Amino acid sequence: MSNKFYETGSNRATKVNDLFATIAPRYDLINDLQSFWMHRWWKKRLIDLASPRPEETALDLCCGTGDVAFLMASRGARVTGLDFSQGMLKVAAQRAEVRTGAGTPQFVQGDALDTGLASDSFDIVTISYGLRNLSDWRQGLREMCRLAKPGGRLLVLDFGKPDLLWWRRLYLSYLKWVVPRFGRIFFQDADTHGYIHESLLHYPAQRGVEAEMRSMGLEDVKVCNLMGGIMGINQGRCPIAKSFTD
Repeated sequence: MSNKFYETGSNRATKVNDLFATIAPRYDLINDLQSFWMHRWWKKRLIDLASPRPEETALDLCCGTGDVAFLMASRGARVTGLDFSQGMLKVAAQRAEVRTGAGTPQFVQGDALDTGLASDSFDIVTISYGLRNLSDWRQGLREMCRLAKPGGRLLVLDFGKPDLLWWRRLYLSYLKWVVPRFGRIFFQDADTHGYIHESLLHYPAQRGVEAEMRSMGLEDVKVCNLMGGIMGINQGRCPIAKSFTD
């Protein structure tokens, strides 16, 4: 592959873990810079769509440094954040230590493809910028469905592929030629952020996730395109009879 952090197959998780171990200390700063601070709004939009209520249970898979988990906890939900990267979880724990006010999520280390958590446990299951990084994104969706209660809400936020061809080309050019410069500046390695473009090329983005959600039997399946589709939020609701998770 053209990017040393991107690999298909069984070694995918190892490569992705190496990537996040490298970028964890400056992950939040570079997110602000490369998105022009817009990622904060996109995550708030995700939370608005998830609509967590006090005492609901919520799971944020691939939680990273905790942005989405903290936002859901601020709405009163009882939140678990799960990630396989110890470096990212360390930053999340440091943020939790200085947190005041609303409840604090519980952060645990685990594999989003096989969490080991009990089935039918959560009112909300989210994953932000993580489904694209899994070795099998369809299995990631199935695990989300298994974990959600009947009627539970599933939401996926990730880099998208705009429907408009000219806008897609412009956006992908930004990811390919501009974003890797952040890796070169902060880590002396353009591949740390060139990975985004490489991984998106191999990911079906919001339209593919939408089709898979429908094929799995999820209800109320919707796509929320942000900024013309450069980011996408997929939504679905588990049916009361969850036969597809058997």
